[in-house]
Amino acid sequence: MKWMVFGSVALASVAAMATAQADDPLTRPIAPESAARWLTPQVPLRIHGNFYLVGFGALNVGLIRTSAGLILIDGGVPQGVAQVEAHIRQLGFRVKDVKFILSTEPHFDHAGGIAALARDSGAQVVASKAGARTLGLGHSEADDPQFGQLEAFPAPKNIRAMKDGETLRLGDTTITAHATPGHTAGSMSWSWRSCAAGACRNIVFGSSLNPISADGYRFTDPAHAAVVASFRKTFSAFAALPCDILVTSHPDASGGDVKLASFLRRKTPNPFVDPGACRAYAAEYRTAFDTRLASERAGTVKP
Repeated sequence: MKWMVFGSVALASVAAMATAQADDPLTRPIAPESAARWLTPQVPLRIHGNFYLVGFGALNVGLIRTSAGLILIDGGVPQGVAQVEAHIRQLGFRVKDVKFILSTEPHFDHAGGIAALARDSGAQVVASKAGARTLGLGHSEADDPQFGQLEAFPAPKNIRAMKDGETLRLGDTTITAHATPGHTAGSMSWSWRSCAAGACRNIVFGSSLNPISADGYRFTDPAHAAVVASFRKTFSAFAALPCDILVTSHPDASGGDVKLASFLRRKTPNPFVDPGACRAYAAEYRTAFDTRLASERAGTVKP
C-alpha cells in the first residue's frame, strides 16, 4: 500500500512518538511489533461533509465535526494517540473540542488509545452496555470469542452506555447507535447523516463483523449459542442500515483501503459513496461465518 506511506521519515516519526510516550501509562505501546502493521502513516482527510479520517492506513479513527464540537470514533492503539491528535490539529481543530469518543469494540487495537484521548480532551466515552463494562475493566471477558489471546489496555473513565437505536446529539448532528455484537459482545456501529454541496449521505462507521476466535474456541459449542444468535441478528441488521458511505474500523475489511487509494487519486465522483456497501459487508462476513460453522462441524478447524 505504497499510496499510504509518507516514506521512511514518517515511519521514523511514528516510532519516535511511540518511544517518547513510553513513560505515560496511558500511551505505553501495546504489542508494538504486531500493531505496527496497522499504523501505516496516512494523511488526515475529509471523506464527506463533516466526516474525516484521522487514523492510519490499516486502522481507522473517525472524526465528526459538529456545530458544538467534535466527536471521535475509536482511539486506535495507545502508541498512535500522538499521531491522532496531530491529525486533529492538522485539520485546523483543537483536541480540547472533542466532546465524545464513540467506541466500536472493546479490543486494544480500537479502544487502547481511548483513555489517553479522553484524558487529553476531557471527552465522555460512549459505548454499548456490554462495551462500557469491558472498557471499564480494560480487558476482554469470557464472552469474547478471542478471550485469552487479547492484550489488556488502559481503561477509560466517564463511560456512558447507550442502547441499540438510541441517539446522541451534539450541535447540528445526531448519531444513532447500532448494536452489532458477535465479534465482541460489546460491538457497536454508528451512523449519521452528513450534507455537503447539496449532497446528503447516510454515513456508517461499522464495527468488525469477522468471526475470528481464540485457538480451541468453537462457535458450534452449545455454550456459545448466544454468540451465534448475535452474529445472525447483526448480519441482518447491518444489511438493512441506511448506508451511502461505509467506513469500518479496519479499512481492508470492507474494501476501504481500495476506496481510499482511488479517493487520493480523484475525489469526484467520490469512491466512498456506495449504497450497497453495508449489504455487501454483511453478506461477506455472513458467508465467512457460515463457512466457519461448516468447518467446525466437519472437524477441519484446528484445535
